[in-house]
Amino acid sequence: MQKTTKIMQSIKNEFLLHRFRYLGVFLLLVLAFVIRVYRVNEALGFYFDQGRDALVVWDLIAKGKFFLIGPTTGIAGIFRGPFYYYLITPAYWLGGGNPIAPAIFLAFLSVAALVGLYYLAQKAAGTTAGFFAVIIGGFSFYIILASRWLSNPTPMLLLSVLLLTCMYLIIEKRQWAWIAIGAISGISLFHFGSSGEFFYFPALLIFFFWQTRIFTKNRSLPSVPIIVLTILAFLLTAAPLILFDLRHEHILLNNIKSFLFERGSFKGNFWSVVHERFDFYYSVFGSKIFETRNTREIVLLLIPTAALLYRLPRILKSQYLKALFLLFLSPIVGLLFFQGNEGNIYDYYLTGYYLIFILIFAIALSFLARSVFGKVFIVFFFTIFLYSNLSITLSRLNDNGDGPNTIIFANQKQSLDWIYTDAKGESFNTDVYVPPVIPYAYEYLFAWYGETKTGRVASDNLALLYTLYEEDPPHPERLAVWKKRQDGIGTIIYEQKFGGITVQRRTRISK
Repeated sequence: MQKTTKIMQSIKNEFLLHRFRYLGVFLLLVLAFVIRVYRVNEALGFYFDQGRDALVVWDLIAKGKFFLIGPTTGIAGIFRGPFYYYLITPAYWLGGGNPIAPAIFLAFLSVAALVGLYYLAQKAAGTTAGFFAVIIGGFSFYIILASRWLSNPTPMLLLSVLLLTCMYLIIEKRQWAWIAIGAISGISLFHFGSSGEFFYFPALLIFFFWQTRIFTKNRSLPSVPIIVLTILAFLLTAAPLILFDLRHEHILLNNIKSFLFERGSFKGNFWSVVHERFDFYYSVFGSKIFETRNTREIVLLLIPTAALLYRLPRILKSQYLKALFLLFLSPIVGLLFFQGNEGNIYDYYLTGYYLIFILIFAIALSFLARSVFGKVFIVFFFTIFLYSNLSITLSRLNDNGDGPNTIIFANQKQSLDWIYTDAKGESFNTDVYVPPVIPYAYEYLFAWYGETKTGRVASDNLALLYTLYEEDPPHPERLAVWKKRQDGIGTIIYEQKFGGITVQRRTRISK
């Protein structure tokens, strides 16, 4: 009890001593949260993955249908664990099935990540670096988009910060943090991550050797209980997938073996992809600072990078910064060898490194802030950064959904409202086309949003048929085939467009 009182008093004294600093950080966090939830009830992206996830979660809420696997990884036959579904279930329940509730919850987690980012930056390079990290992480266009994405990689923004925090704690001899690392790394790999999180493990292995000095006479190994609990924490995160695999004749294990060893997912001849990979890294991480990068923006990126490289010998004397660079460089090297998933690699694979990069960049800016030239540069940099990022963010978030190919939550609901109003309480059939073909989003919307309307979607064939389709610019031929098939099923009476969605009332052709 006395220890708790002492800690609380210490926190109170710290706040009173630096009240204006913490007030500034708090205001930045509030603004970051506001922009993450601004018009989310209208501009939310609710598509294939979101509908699939919502259907699974609603089965859990309505039918008590528990499960051992989560969303697909995008690699055939390999699934994530179910923790993402269980994480967003309370939000769906509290919101009565409305996807807005979990979207706001994930946005809140992304702001919590900014709190951790401030702590890490301040610990490694001081208060100035902390403020810079919160501003960039809070108002970067792509970080805002990632924070508003109702999908399983989004919690990686927070998990990555928590992982690095635990590494800092271990540097400070808090050995219990190994247990947290076991849990966080396992959750990241098995439940939320997307390929990039696999590379936490080479970094953590090197970090373990470094911190324990295992190959020297002066070893500093964690205690046996800490080691056992760390392994147990990691294995517990894998338990749902292990149990599923045992119950299904090792289907997951066999698919993982095939992916790793039979499909050539990791190859040594990385020179064939090295140029492509570094273009990819520049695109991924550069976009987190500036969405478009013309000459001015490139210069604004290069100057802090040069300052960082100039100070590198001194930087590497800091254990905190060495741990930071170790974690960041692991996927940079590892993805040179990764050639799996049919050679495809996507931006969101590195969600667990977005804020790690921003932390490094903020620290580089803080080095510049120590000179007169640097202070002038900082003012210019943040003027351009905030103007370019906030202008494109507000433009995107103020989208009314009336563009010819625009699909947002608002015009999806408008489409359903039109159908139920037009049906006038009569039961009807529906047929839906969406890229990539499976209309999970509308299955969920008709089940959830349609509950508030009169009339119902019937399973037996009725004369009244509503067809709904989204524009498919990459594959108009697929949409054309679908339309032709619908013309053989029902005659169009009239139709209405809502942005990129077209809804048609049809009368079924008698056979």
